[in-house]
Amino acid sequence: MEALETQEGLSEEPSFTQHPEILTTLVARIMRVESVTWGDPQRQGWLVRFRGQILGDTEAAYAQLESALKPYEITPLFRMGRGHKHEVLLVPGLLKPKPSRAIWNAVLFVLTVLSVLAAGVSYAYQGPPDFGPGAREALREALSGGLAFTVSLLAILLAHEFGHYLAARYHGTEVTLPYFLPFPFSIFGTLGAFISLKTPPRNKKVLLDIGIAGPLAGMVVALPVLLIGLHLSPVQPLPTSLPEGSGLMLEGNSILYLFSKWLVFGKLLPAPVDYGGLSPVLYWLKFFFTGHPIPWGGQDVYLHPVAWAGWAGLLVTAFNLIPLGTLDGGHVLYAFLGEKARNLFWPLLGGLLLLGFVWSGWWFWAFLLFFLGRAYAEPLDQITPLDGKRRALAIAGMVLLVLVFTPIPLQVVSAF
Repeated sequence: MEALETQEGLSEEPSFTQHPEILTTLVARIMRVESVTWGDPQRQGWLVRFRGQILGDTEAAYAQLESALKPYEITPLFRMGRGHKHEVLLVPGLLKPKPSRAIWNAVLFVLTVLSVLAAGVSYAYQGPPDFGPGAREALREALSGGLAFTVSLLAILLAHEFGHYLAARYHGTEVTLPYFLPFPFSIFGTLGAFISLKTPPRNKKVLLDIGIAGPLAGMVVALPVLLIGLHLSPVQPLPTSLPEGSGLMLEGNSILYLFSKWLVFGKLLPAPVDYGGLSPVLYWLKFFFTGHPIPWGGQDVYLHPVAWAGWAGLLVTAFNLIPLGTLDGGHVLYAFLGEKARNLFWPLLGGLLLLGFVWSGWWFWAFLLFFLGRAYAEPLDQITPLDGKRRALAIAGMVLLVLVFTPIPLQVVSAF
């Protein structure tokens, strides 16, 4: 999730207050001006609004106007007005990003490494629960598995976040280093990571590039990690029942995860003993969206720590591609649809609420996105459209969401 954080520096006595015609002249170089409205920066947030039609290429026009206004310490905004009219808003001040303190990024990263390592060791430990005889050897093996899990998962998260970071720096957008979030005593040991955009993206092209770079870079690492991990993982029978007081955790299935298991093992897993009178297609549709019936006595893959990290990488990608707010998917959708993206807020939130009836964790996400999902990283220039290649890239990002989305990420079956 990328937060947008900006700070404007204001000139004390800009010369345009005595000569407002200067601004009109500069704007008229890139726009056929039809109306001019002077505003109050304290109440409306802008000094003057020009309406009309921008001449020629809007991306080049923004760059030209931005450069011309910089000596006056004014920032231009390009917006679409009513009736397909272009609007140019001039805002006093220049964007001055706040300085970052990399020490906090480093501290959080070290804490996350330790937290993820603890989670990995806990996942890999196969010794006696009371740490009796044989526990030392089991811990040694668990430490090896925990290290493999930690390196694999953090490689995916680092690739994801630095995908965003490098794309932002390439486009000249100020951005923080990644902030990793440790989450001790959890199954993954982390809540992931995020970067913060310190200045708004210049236009929708830049917004899309920054938003999609993270999921794509993360998937470049996550897929090989998953496939290697699956090759290291055994396929074994599931129990027919659980002893009293024990439990069974089943990871959820996305289309891509199911395909990966088929690619490695030659069959869809978990494989049930029978389909319960349903056709295979209906059985898998039901199991995919509800997680039931539990395939007792069937076969499933018991994930090696590396495969567990790869599966977590797919899950992180799916969460980030939810097309709301400042999540990666929100960036992609806003770049693709512009302000129309806001119209999808309630339908998408409603969809998460409905999914909560099959996995309650979606209700937490719906609650979180109710407060955070309506704020988008709005570009300075909202008029310049995506080119054909980037429109295709945005569609590819939405397709990727479908492929990695897991309706029921985890379910724990307990015996009492």
